[in-house]
Amino acid sequence: MAEQRKDHYEVLGVGRSASDDDIKKAYRKLAKENHPDLNPGDKAAEAKFKEISAAYETLSDPDKRSRYDRYGHTDPQAGYGGPGGFGGFEDFDLGSIFESFFGGFGGSAQRRNAPRRGDSIRLSLGLTFEEAVFGCSKEITLNRIEKCDKCGGSGASEGTGADSCAACGGAGQVRTVRRTPLGSMQTAEECKACGGRGKIIKNPCAECRGVGLARRKVAVTVNVPAGIDGGQTFTLRGQGNAGLNGGPSGDVLVTVSVAPHKLFSRDGTALHCEMPVTFAQAALGAELEVPTIDGRVKYTLPEGTQNGTTFRLKGKGVPAVNSKARGDQFVHILVEVPTNLNKKQKDLIKEFGEQTSGQNPKNKTFWEKIR
Repeated sequence: MAEQRKDHYEVLGVGRSASDDDIKKAYRKLAKENHPDLNPGDKAAEAKFKEISAAYETLSDPDKRSRYDRYGHTDPQAGYGGPGGFGGFEDFDLGSIFESFFGGFGGSAQRRNAPRRGDSIRLSLGLTFEEAVFGCSKEITLNRIEKCDKCGGSGASEGTGADSCAACGGAGQVRTVRRTPLGSMQTAEECKACGGRGKIIKNPCAECRGVGLARRKVAVTVNVPAGIDGGQTFTLRGQGNAGLNGGPSGDVLVTVSVAPHKLFSRDGTALHCEMPVTFAQAALGAELEVPTIDGRVKYTLPEGTQNGTTFRLKGKGVPAVNSKARGDQFVHILVEVPTNLNKKQKDLIKEFGEQTSGQNPKNKTFWEKIR
């Protein structure tokens, strides 16, 4: 009696109304769990893998799925149900579906020899406060990987080149076909002769010893953008390590640190500074010379200015990176109380206090709250 075949939907654990995406996800999960390369010597896993691969081959194809939904395993076009059980399944390459999802095992010469982007280089750069605000040019030294000058990156000595590997025929893999009761199992292993690259350099370059790359120190001038802040990173495109197999070079990622300023502090594009004024200046008002990152500017301090008052100087802050916009500067007033007064000065202040009694609104409000 012929063995009863499992329903394809049951094999993948999905319903008959499952979407193409549901079927694909179910196959990926089961294929990973049961692939022979991950379960060496496990016959049950090998049989299960063949079963789910056959189910996926049918249900992933709209025409085959439609016929299967109508005829089941008796579909005359599918070759199922005949004396051979699986019909034409012996010639089905199980690895082809799995490799399309997971990239196979061990890679291939095509992938190994494909252009690969070079690695990026990270470094730190110290700046003064002014250099960060206004931008600057700096020379940095990179210890990076470049193409070998002698062989131009080929790895072969002058006048020679790489030969196709005779052991694998340039494929980078050696494939083995094993016959099993369930059909043919095809496995692939990395070619030991060429290390999976598919090519062999018989006459390697004496300078780089066949690698095609060399590490060198190079000086590069960089333009630091105006407005950059400590901890931020800017990128030098294509200045990193050389790529492989004709791939592009990586980048250089420069993270800056900024020294503090003796007068200004920074908050984004805003600058802050504290400015001391005398009691007389605060009370009577005064013409001040206020320091900014661009130089001194004049500012009229209004009479009666209180301690802690903040005023703003528009456009005197930090430029926004890669923008014409610029922040503001905020000046915080500190009213100084005189010290080491002589007797005459003290008497004058006492008289002043008596004459201005009641002219301090905050003081008056404070005592009203206490009452």
